[in-house]
Order: sequence, then structure tokens, then C-alpha cells
Amino acid sequence: MKFETRTPTAGTAAATNEQAVDLGNKRISGLTTSQTASDRSKMEVALLTGGGDRPYAYGLSTELLAKGIALDIVGSDDLDFPELRGRPDAKFLNLRGSQNPNANFAKKSWRVLAYYFRLIRYTFRATPKVFHILWNNKFETFDRTVLMAYYRLLRKRVVLTVHNVNARKRDSRDSFLNRVTLRIQYRLADHLFVHSDRMKTDLVQEFGVPNERITTIPFGLNNAVPTTDLPADEARRRLEITAREKVILFFGNIAPYKGLEYLVTAFQEFLPEDQGYRLVVAGRPKGFPEYWEKIQQGVDRGVRKNRILLRCEYIPDEETEVFFKAADVLVLPYKYIYQSGVLFLGYSFGLPVLAADVGSLREEIVEGKTGYVFKPEDPADLARAIETYFRSDLYANLAARRGEIREYAVARYSWSIVGERTRDIYAALLGLSPSVGWSHP
Repeated sequence: MKFETRTPTAGTAAATNEQAVDLGNKRISGLTTSQTASDRSKMEVALLTGGGDRPYAYGLSTELLAKGIALDIVGSDDLDFPELRGRPDAKFLNLRGSQNPNANFAKKSWRVLAYYFRLIRYTFRATPKVFHILWNNKFETFDRTVLMAYYRLLRKRVVLTVHNVNARKRDSRDSFLNRVTLRIQYRLADHLFVHSDRMKTDLVQEFGVPNERITTIPFGLNNAVPTTDLPADEARRRLEITAREKVILFFGNIAPYKGLEYLVTAFQEFLPEDQGYRLVVAGRPKGFPEYWEKIQQGVDRGVRKNRILLRCEYIPDEETEVFFKAADVLVLPYKYIYQSGVLFLGYSFGLPVLAADVGSLREEIVEGKTGYVFKPEDPADLARAIETYFRSDLYANLAARRGEIREYAVARYSWSIVGERTRDIYAALLGLSPSVGWSHP
């Protein structure tokens, strides 16, 4: 079975047809010539990861290396990938070290200050002419202003991946200072990557970023989490879940914008009691202690609290597959988001997704084929979507459909697509020959 692909938006289609991108005074048209060996030797890039987001850093690093780009990867203990050790084209700089959240305040303060010192010293001496920032560091105001100005003074070309246009707005913590420093960072970057056309529109309209300095790329499929031949029944046995239960999974960090309270309410109050539903919540609360207390109260007050499995802790990569293989469906009850890495993690395991209609999530769901969409902040409609799913052919034939979902995801969210567009931007900034056409899915 093949899934239908959506027609590109007008902006995307125009970019595809013109096959061109305007980068200040540099214009690239056609983008069909082959990159030469001498170009590859000049293509050195420093990836400034911020020390986190292991799946994205791994996927992008391995793809760029495969495309002939030499990398300095600035990271932490969490990003020390064994696969990259000993490669002549990859230099891993563990400038941040441990990020153990249980360290005392003095130790945390010292290691952050030491990290900034190492980062400033490295960037002063760094040979790559392109700095690609995946995430900012601890002090975002400093990163957005002083560090960005410092990189420009060093005559570096700065590329920024914007995973969230304004995360503080998402978390209801926005401020004038936050918006000003965001605007400064977006203006100082030579080029920005986003994951959806809506994000691109917001950068243009809310922060005045010129359209030609923004490129939309897919959110690459998670290939950092290990998978084995673990069968679903064994995964359920490890979680003490029976084969007959209908398992609903919430996975990832727990914060107010994730809307977990709506899923708990839907499960406790709107789903029928005799259908064998089981809710699994796997992830650690990330700040917001009052919010987490509210979630726990919602679980404890309900009559089905014994049907909810809480694993409120960080889930290591090597244990992640247990939850996704034990589950029948992944639910994203978010209130506000642009894009979700958890969705693509679910797709990598072939797991159908029920998603709130926020951000770009609707664009990533093929109704009845990869999942369903429901109204945000509406427990009743979420419960309706859950019941619809468990009555559908998608659930009835889940074993076969998992493979189809994986194939769909690999084709649509390939790191190869991300790598091609990223490499072409690097080439444009360095005045080198591009290598491939701008083919948008």
C-alpha cells in the first residue's frame, strides 16, 4: 500500500520549480552540478550542538559525513557517539562533559562556566568557516547576542536550526527581552533552517527574517535509538502488560505544553471501562512542579488509576524500544508546538499516532493510514479519536501496517534529504559548487 503525498504549498512549490535560493549577494540557480573533490576538501563545518538532542545531532552528523563534509562536533558526554570515533573527517570535542542533573549548584555553575570558556577558546581557533548551531547553551540571552556577535567578528558564516520559533511563548513565559534577543539572533544568522512552512511564515512575520534566508527541511527520522529483534509480546511482558490490553502511549518530557492532563482526563472520564484500555506514561517531568503535581492528582483521583502505568523518569535509548513495541498507538495531546520529535520516533517504530491539531502535526498524519487528528485541549474529542482508532482497519492490521508506516516515514523524512539541502546551503555560504537539485518531497 502506498500513502498519498500532499501537494506542496505555494511557497514550497515555487522554491521547487525555480530550484534556486538567494543568499544575500550569492545566487545559486539550477543546483545540478557535481561537487568536486576540491570543494569537499574546503567543506569544513563546526556543529555547535548545545550538548543535547542526541537523536538530531547523530542523524545530521552521520549524514553530513556521508556527504563528504568534515565536521567538528562540539558536544557533551551524551553525544559521544562510538560510530564517529577514529574517523579522520570527524573531530568530537567534548567541551561540555557531564550534564548530570543531580549535581549540586556549585558543581553545575562551575561546569557551565568552564564550558563557555572552552567554547570561546575553541571557536577563536577553529578552522571551519561555517558554524552550524543546533541548539543554544545554558544562557540563551548571552548566546543570542554576545556569542552571535563574537562568531560574526571571527568572520564565520553562521547557520541556525530553529526547532522552536519562540519556545517561551509555547511555555507561557514570553517577555519583551526574550523576543528582542530572538530577533537579534535571527538577524545575525546567515541562514536558518526550519521544519515547516508555518515556522517559516512566523519567522518572516513576527521577527522580520527575509524569506530568502530561510530553508524548510524535514525533521529527520530518529535513527539514534537502537532497535533489536525484541517481539511485541516480550516488550509487554517486561512492562507487565497482557496481550489483550489496548495500550495507549505518551512518551517524552512532561511539560505544560504537552497537554498530558487532557489525555489523563480522556482516559479516566470518557473512555468506556470494558474495552481493556491501558495508558502508559513514560518520561520525566521537566520543570513546572505544580503542573506535574496536577497530573499526579488527576491520576490518583480517577477510578482507573490501576490502569495507568507511570514511568516518570528519563528513559535511556536502549530501553525506548520496549515502550514503542509494547504500545498500540502513540498519543500527542499537545496544546502548542510546531513539530514533534516524538512523532518521528513513533514512526521509526511503525507506530500509529493520534495527534492534536496544533502546529504542523496535521500535515504529518495521513488519516486512517498513519493515525488520526483530534481537537486540541478537548478530552472528549481525544477519547473519540482513541475509540475510532481501535475500531479501525489500521489497528486491526497493525502488525502489517507497522512496516508500511516505517517505509512511508523513511521516504518522507529521510536524513538524505536533510543532508542535501544543508550541504547546498553550506556550499552557497562558502561560494562552492552545489551538488544536487532542490528536490522537495
